[in-house]
Amino acid sequence: MMKPQDIVILLKKMTPSGQHLSCRKLAESLGMSASSVSESLERCRNVQLIDRNKKRVNTMALQEFLIHGLQYVFPAVTGRVVRGVPAYISASPLKEQISNSSESYVWHYTKGNARGQQIEPLYPSVPGAVLQDEELYQLLVIADTLRLGRAREREIAIEELAKHINRYVENQ
Repeated sequence: MMKPQDIVILLKKMTPSGQHLSCRKLAESLGMSASSVSESLERCRNVQLIDRNKKRVNTMALQEFLIHGLQYVFPAVTGRVVRGVPAYISASPLKEQISNSSESYVWHYTKGNARGQQIEPLYPSVPGAVLQDEELYQLLVIADTLRLGRAREREIAIEELAKHINRYVENQ
């Protein structure tokens, strides 16, 4: 059975900084244990979201899952107003394209510099991890938009996801 951190790990493996990381380094960059990353990669291999060697993400399958299944399997949960890291439509690449939103959304993080309605991240260490990797940050913002967004926001997120996937495929 898939777990939310599986999505975080797959998205990290799609970033230039995460493509060739060892299991231990991948774990360190995401604030997870090496054993949980190893177990996650095995789950992803079992459902064919990553190749047999656990190196290359199956982008077509992942894209289909993110667009059509993520919101049902790992729905976004919103909460009270807190301090944190901008998320959802309050962060790039969505905030530049959705200018009419007066609401602010964040992943709770005590060291964050923004205030807004809390969105529960896919994994607790996400807010700290995204501050070290801008592309991962954008991919997780896209994922949250696919989890929580309205039709127009989802359309923009799907277009942005396709751009990231194309870059990943070109770099293989």
